[in-house]
This record gives sequence, C-alpha cells and structure tokens, in this order.
Amino acid sequence: MAEQDTLGYEQARDELVDVVRRLEAGGSTLEESLTLWERGEELARVCRRWLEGARARLDAALAEGPDEESAAE
Repeated sequence: MAEQDTLGYEQARDELVDVVRRLEAGGSTLEESLTLWERGEELARVCRRWLEGARARLDAALAEGPDEESAAE
C-alpha cells in the first residue's frame, strides 16, 4: 500500500514539520540527520501528491462551470 494511502495530508504535513524542527535544532549524528532528511523527502512527496490531487479536483469542478452544476441540482 502506498504511503499516501495510509497517511492523510495533515498527518504527513505535521510529521514533516516535526522533521524540519529536529533537523534545524541540530544535535543529531550524521546518520540520524540523513535518516530524518530521507523521511522528510518522503513526507514532502506525500503532501505534494495530496495537493496535486486536490488541484485536479478543483480544476475539474471549475471546468464543469456553474451551468452544469446548477443543472445537476
């Protein structure tokens, strides 16, 4: 199962914020920092996919136009 399927946008974003804070705080070993960086990259990809999906849904809704929307009601 893809990580996007298991992590919601907000959960991935919150974890990414935590990863960034930990990296910015320093004090980690090089190996820990690399592991955090890799996790941050994964989380950023998950967030990007969620946002791209949301953008596609908005674009599709806007492409329908108000006339088709009111006709469906």
